[in-house]
Amino acid sequence: MAQSTPPGISPARLITVAILLLIAICGALFVPIYARATPMLGDFPFFYWYLLVWVPVVAVLCMICHLLLRKPRNGGEEAK
Repeated sequence: MAQSTPPGISPARLITVAILLLIAICGALFVPIYARATPMLGDFPFFYWYLLVWVPVVAVLCMICHLLLRKPRNGGEEAK
């Protein structure tokens, strides 16, 4: 018995994933946002703790992207 191929990923999902990944990349690469030492959080300057905050944020964004792009396990159509 031949198995049917799962339906393709919708363009709306691909656009959503692209936007989420763009946010993750630009948040750390746009240096003028965090190129300063104040305000300090304890002994850490702003640029240091700003980038440390981005680590879990990017992890969550990547997890959301993964969930949006994965195929359903049961091989059936997704609920609409």
